Amino acid sequence: MGETHDLARFVVENPSERIPHAVLHEGVRCFINYLGVALYAARDPSLDILLDLFKQEGGRPHATVIGAGTRTSLQNAALANGYLGHLEDYDDTHFPTVIHPSSPTLPAALAVGEQLGASGQDVLAASVLGMEACCRIGMAIHPYHYDGGWHITGTCGVFGAVAASGRLIGLDTPHMVHALGVAGTQAAGVREVFGSMTKPFHPGRSAQSGVLASLLSKGGFTSTTAILEGRRGFAAVLSSKYDLSRVTHGLGERWELHMNGLKPYACGVVNHSLIDAMIAMRSKPGVTPQAVERVSAKVHPLVLELVDRRHPQVGLEGKFSYQHCMAVGLVDGAAFPAQYTDAKVKDPIITALRDRINATADPSLGEDQAIVTLTLKDGRSYTERIEHATGAPENPMTDTQLNAKFRSLTADVLPQAQAEDLLTKLWAMDQVADVREIIALTRMKRRIPRK
Repeated sequence: MGETHDLARFVVENPSERIPHAVLHEGVRCFINYLGVALYAARDPSLDILLDLFKQEGGRPHATVIGAGTRTSLQNAALANGYLGHLEDYDDTHFPTVIHPSSPTLPAALAVGEQLGASGQDVLAASVLGMEACCRIGMAIHPYHYDGGWHITGTCGVFGAVAASGRLIGLDTPHMVHALGVAGTQAAGVREVFGSMTKPFHPGRSAQSGVLASLLSKGGFTSTTAILEGRRGFAAVLSSKYDLSRVTHGLGERWELHMNGLKPYACGVVNHSLIDAMIAMRSKPGVTPQAVERVSAKVHPLVLELVDRRHPQVGLEGKFSYQHCMAVGLVDGAAFPAQYTDAKVKDPIITALRDRINATADPSLGEDQAIVTLTLKDGRSYTERIEHATGAPENPMTDTQLNAKFRSLTADVLPQAQAEDLLTKLWAMDQVADVREIIALTRMKRRIPRK
């Protein structure tokens, strides 16, 4: 037996009551964060492209598209909801792999859970185990897989989705082994598409692929029994180096979900320490956008590789521009979805400030660290060192901050009473008899177009 079998057995045979309360609490936080982000994103016109395609192709209405109220097939719902979870780049991030585990995993669990009428406790447990599988596989191939150009959320996300959905539909260990094989051979997603609609398409496709793999395996569809460790398996083909012991070591004892951070800012996580620093600069004497002579930053080398785009042309590209993220941090004191619109990236004040911002790589810094020096035209200079960005595991968002984020995201999407009912039900998710009670509270009478 190898890592694939051991992981499959852990996912399907681990009793819900053996999952530590603190881990389940993190799972609830992931659901609150995911649904808030997805509901906000449901106003985006790009969702209509998917919905129109679903309508044209048809399909039995088994599961709901978050925010839209549309019911469609299990695979379609998983695709759309995975897309919505990552569209704003405001979902969770696992450290250090930079996987976004919720967006591929939770939509798969919700789709299957809705069809089955599964309890909130069962959906929560399946989702926690799915995210754990996803992140552990990511740890085994980190950092070589991502450095090779793969989008690790897209590739590892299929394993979270198949684990969660497969557990809910009752796969036994042998069937889950094959389901992992069907999912793993569908793993895909390259970083070249970052800054476009295709980046959030990756976790959507992962969620869809995971559901498909579970359903096929349930019907007897077979695959390799060594998708992870095989000579031509996932790790060997998609990563130049790997350590598969990280998949199974300490299973059930040490949980990767504790290393999962919720984002305070709606952009790539490597920008967050820079935004923290720029927001802190706003309180310094004499600091205004017009008074800035230059801004210099020292960052982890990954920052320059991922988010060095001085002048993004559309809002989505702004999420992958450290210059834009720093500029809005200083000008607006925020980096919410409103700071990543097409209009905002063309704002003349923001554009002018971006020209005065530069960063250099410092390998001694961690991915969530930064040193920023701001120099004014009158010669005064200020320096901020961020040891751990807000939202990192060492500096996590509190439950109170998460509630505020959820309320902010849903304020223009759901009636306040409905949003509060949803939030209350999510915090008590393990007491919900049927997950369809939660799904019902994500429906709007009409979609409100984004301004």
